[in-house]
Amino acid sequence: MSIIKLSERQNKILQIVKECQPITGEGIADILNVTRATLRPDLAVLTISGFLEAKPRVGYTFNSSRAENEMRKVIDGYKVQDIQSLPAIIRADCSVYDAIVTLFTEDSGSLFVLDQNNWLCGLVSRKDLLKATIGEADIHKIPVSIIMTRMPNIVTVTTENSVMEAVQKIVEHEVDCLPVIKIIIEPETNEYSYEVVGKISKTNITRLFLDLASM
Repeated sequence: MSIIKLSERQNKILQIVKECQPITGEGIADILNVTRATLRPDLAVLTISGFLEAKPRVGYTFNSSRAENEMRKVIDGYKVQDIQSLPAIIRADCSVYDAIVTLFTEDSGSLFVLDQNNWLCGLVSRKDLLKATIGEADIHKIPVSIIMTRMPNIVTVTTENSVMEAVQKIVEHEVDCLPVIKIIIEPETNEYSYEVVGKISKTNITRLFLDLASM
């Protein structure tokens, strides 16, 4: 099974909770001299993965019981390929207007953009498309390549990543979904290309949690 790797700050949070439990998020933030908002992704990852237990009006406690960590162990056994879904894809020369239409017809929060060789080159979100429609620009003539987030600034996962690794990336980077990729190495140039083979979203993860809870 794949075990999630904690960051240095997440390990510090665990140590603080062990020593001071129960302790609120504000209390942890004060000790680390950061804002509560800064810690929100770390606390979410630690709670979802079973390291911490959050109690309303009480605070965070360290989850030392092996039985209470069974859910995390089960989730660690799932890989991205087990729950991924089909991606919504467009071409880099597609217009912003066509991208908006595709977004609605595919019922997706983000679109993955492919270049002329069918490799992943960008990502466009609902927020990107909304910004593009503000003003007097002709969205029928603006290509998606102008407004998209480009590689290598796109957070990705592979089919072999664990679901918990995907959860951590989604929470830390505050995105709705991640492209699932297959890395292709060109033998002559040794350059990397990325084939989109799926997507993993908050919806995929929520469905997994619901399925596990109903077992």
